[in-house]
Amino acid sequence: MTTTNSGVAAPATPQAYKIGMLALGLIIPVAVAVLYYFPQVFRVAGLDVSYLPAVNAVLNSLTALVLVIGYVFIRQKKVAQHRAMMGTAFVLGALFLVSYVVYHSQAQTTRYGGEGLMRGIYYFVLLTHIVLAAVTVGLVLFTLYFALTNQFARHRRIARWTFPIWLYVSVTGVVVYLMISPYYQH
Repeated sequence: MTTTNSGVAAPATPQAYKIGMLALGLIIPVAVAVLYYFPQVFRVAGLDVSYLPAVNAVLNSLTALVLVIGYVFIRQKKVAQHRAMMGTAFVLGALFLVSYVVYHSQAQTTRYGGEGLMRGIYYFVLLTHIVLAAVTVGLVLFTLYFALTNQFARHRRIARWTFPIWLYVSVTGVVVYLMISPYYQH
């Protein structure tokens, strides 16, 4: 990080943003994959994480809410408020990812116990949620990158895809939690 003559940190360069976004775009899916394929590696004996799925559902709910508020603000041309909401959504998403990684590094996988039509619905929602969640990471990072580097035409183009996909992932995260929560081991 560079500093100005007054000792204040200068804004990052577009290249620094790009490197940071690419690093996050690679690290996040790799971390989730490692947890999925090697669940025992990071376990800490006795650590209680049973409350984290509910925390994750709250974080997803709040993310969905601030995404919608941010969308309303930009439609009203309230750019500062839009930025605040989208920054809040980004922070909530980051908190969710940390909580998700901690939970899945410590807890046994919970299997859905429903049957019939509900089982099909659950797995459809779960599958679309997982696939789109993986896509969302890159979309959010590029959308943020274009905003931070004042490439607003590109930001608007990608945000048209990012917003509905991110909103879907946030809402279906809550739906998946509500559907599987009766089967958690307590």
